Amino acid sequence: MNYLVDTNIFLEILLNQAGRKKCESFLQGEKGAAWISDFTLHSIGVLLFRQKRPELFNRFAADTLPQFTILSLSKAGYPRLAEVNTRHGLDFDDAYQFCVAEENHLAIATQDKDFQRVRNLVDVRMS
Repeated sequence: MNYLVDTNIFLEILLNQAGRKKCESFLQGEKGAAWISDFTLHSIGVLLFRQKRPELFNRFAADTLPQFTILSLSKAGYPRLAEVNTRHGLDFDDAYQFCVAEENHLAIATQDKDFQRVRNLVDVRMS
């Protein structure tokens, strides 16, 4: 299966959180079948720069960019964000990830239970 990897998968690893090993295992097992959104890349950059850890962002980018294709939401997809928010109660970042996955016919790999609300529309793998 082909996956859009949600931001929280990477943050578990980067911030050495409780689910780190499970997320690392998922990523190692899914080489060549995973994508990342530009929103994920930017969100991780914002967070790590706020934490005064730009060197960690550089290492993340150096490790990630060669391994993942970066996807962006199409211009036509932006109006769908508000609809997804209203209909499914997803906040902006989750709606963005959902719309990118939907446009590209990808499942979503995540630890975010909010994506359970759209399981009938895209495959969701809880890592």
